[in-house]
Amino acid sequence: MRVTGRVLFVLIAALTSLGAMSLQRTDQPATDKEIRIGNVMPYSGPLSEFGAIGQAEAAYFDMVNARGGINGRKIRFITRDDNSDPATALELTRNLVEIDKVDLMFGSFGTPGNLATRWYLNEKKIPQLFVASGDEELSQPGAFPWTMGWQPSLRSEGRIYANYIQAYYPRKKIVVLWQNDQFGRMLYKGIQEGLGDLNRHVLVDIAFDIADQHLDGHISILKRSGADIFVFLGVPSTASKVIKLAASMNWHPVFIVNDASASIANAMAPAGLENSAGVISAAFLKDPSDPAWKDDSAMKDWFAFMDKYHQVESTNNSAAVYGYAAAEALTEVLKQCGDDVSRENIMRQAASLRNHHPTLALPDIRMNTSPHNYLPIRQMRLVQFDGRSWQPFGEVIETAFTEGVAR
Repeated sequence: MRVTGRVLFVLIAALTSLGAMSLQRTDQPATDKEIRIGNVMPYSGPLSEFGAIGQAEAAYFDMVNARGGINGRKIRFITRDDNSDPATALELTRNLVEIDKVDLMFGSFGTPGNLATRWYLNEKKIPQLFVASGDEELSQPGAFPWTMGWQPSLRSEGRIYANYIQAYYPRKKIVVLWQNDQFGRMLYKGIQEGLGDLNRHVLVDIAFDIADQHLDGHISILKRSGADIFVFLGVPSTASKVIKLAASMNWHPVFIVNDASASIANAMAPAGLENSAGVISAAFLKDPSDPAWKDDSAMKDWFAFMDKYHQVESTNNSAAVYGYAAAEALTEVLKQCGDDVSRENIMRQAASLRNHHPTLALPDIRMNTSPHNYLPIRQMRLVQFDGRSWQPFGEVIETAFTEGVAR
């Protein structure tokens, strides 16, 4: 959605404080006592629920600074609101580089905005690290050596769901409801690639817009198709509505939702725990609203962090966990840099991670990078919601897996 009066909007975004986000004193020149990090997030607009990622990252760096910083340097995290508009993302990124003098861009959200800024940042040789997007186009070191992804690829995630269907329901009929943007398209493309000849079993697929007012009509059409498997690809707020609608129509197919929507607090609980029981997904991070992790030491650290540095209404936001884990990963890279925090060394260290385990990642999930591998996380676990908790099943899956999930 394009913002009208964009020049006025950008001026306001550049001048207005966003609370926990460290926007103050950004006119001061950088010194050898700080590292400046730029970030762009949808704090407003149709994808504002993902603004929690940037807020958690800001709080994480506040914690890092309170503990003395990284190798004697404090972090100045400067984050801006692009309202999910790629043109605004580009303009704000230019300002962050040319006016705020950031050393790197980190964790900016969304495929369109990151693609819009990629050419500029690579031309300027500015690290564009751990982008909050699962599009493989943002992890192409040969063409764009200054841009690196973080999460598992969306196409690979889609193939995992296809592999699951191949292995457990090879003759069942399928319907798909997918978000009509790059995010939804990439997930669905992965499913189509993974299903191969079984695509003939997809009876109906419906693309919906983020502000779609006709979800009940879509669900009615999908139910009437007589399908056994319902695949939903979208955001948590829509997933909760879809699950509740299907239950209200007394339709109980095998229900698959993508990882970004697999949040107990943000999707399963709002839909009704009884309605959500049986939902299948794939995950790589722990869900803070899952009681399975109540005694987990890393999750206890998370709740302590939320209580001290990020006091918000809910501590169970999976998007915030994503931001925390990504900021933790960047902190590891900057620690590896030692005294050399040049842009070249930051990229060098980002491309030399070895079996790093984010503390809030599921067991056995590891980050590995090299100069030829810019997809740090390539593993996920299939999980099923039992009405209370996510239950993992099967082995950890490399997201490049394409031959079907073993029983």
